[in-house]
Amino acid sequence: MNQDNTKTKSVEIDILALLHKLWTKKLLILFIAFYFAAFSFLGTYFFIQPTYTSTTRIYVVNQATDNNNLSAQDLQAGTYLVNDYKEIITSNDVLSEVIKDEKLNLSEAELAKMISVNIPTDTRLISISVNAKTGQDAQTLANKVRKVASEKIKKVTKVEDVTTLEEAKLPESPSSPNIKRNVLLGAILGGFVAIVAVLVREVLDDRVRRPEDVEDVLGMTLLGIIPDTDKI
Repeated sequence: MNQDNTKTKSVEIDILALLHKLWTKKLLILFIAFYFAAFSFLGTYFFIQPTYTSTTRIYVVNQATDNNNLSAQDLQAGTYLVNDYKEIITSNDVLSEVIKDEKLNLSEAELAKMISVNIPTDTRLISISVNAKTGQDAQTLANKVRKVASEKIKKVTKVEDVTTLEEAKLPESPSSPNIKRNVLLGAILGGFVAIVAVLVREVLDDRVRRPEDVEDVLGMTLLGIIPDTDKI
């Protein structure tokens, strides 16, 4: 029982010693964290191409032809067709027409990678987002894709109306990269690296610096300590 208590006490002393070591190195840890944060900021600001995102929204309704009222079948059909609408929006026919009208130096596959279509569950609302290198390009392409896709949806699915709920607007700031997030992650990474380095160096340092170290190394009880006369 006494031996277990001794081991537990020794572990507690070691942990406290490690925490004390970290505290004595706090300025170094903060400096390294700041260095990593600054490096992340410079790398993000100067070397990562900003991307702008603009979004437009449409609403597709399968209207009855005999009257202006919506039937249950119209609503059900509209719900089932939303995934078809998504495929139509990113189809080669739509993309090729956008490329031709806007005189883009892109392939259909490259333009498709710039477009994302989001359809919330149990709705017929469709959001079309376009990512581009400039805000003006993102806005122009989003509105153009919406116009071409709306006509294509009406032609293919025979719906009578595709309503524009929201036109694409000019984004005020880039959607990526997120400079604040990258700087924060850089600081966290730098602090973590510094803490690990300090702990590893402390654990691997087998020099005898405390009376307890003598007992641990030799396995013998310390009888006395010779004082440092220079400090007396």
